[in-house]
Amino acid sequence: MTSPSSAGPREIYRIDWLPGTDVLHGTCHCGAENSAQDPVEMWEWMLGHPEGHQPRGSDS
Repeated sequence: MTSPSSAGPREIYRIDWLPGTDVLHGTCHCGAENSAQDPVEMWEWMLGHPEGHQPRGSDS
């Protein structure tokens, strides 16, 4: 069995709830960000990587 430190880099997905709203803010492992009210929509966007993803600082 391998430990997480020896398994190589992991993809990290982050979803934060914006207090006082119904809005979720997601950050993909590639750095792209998205906001949505529907958790299913947010996870579909996350797991649909790279479709619809433009990392922060990209010109395109």
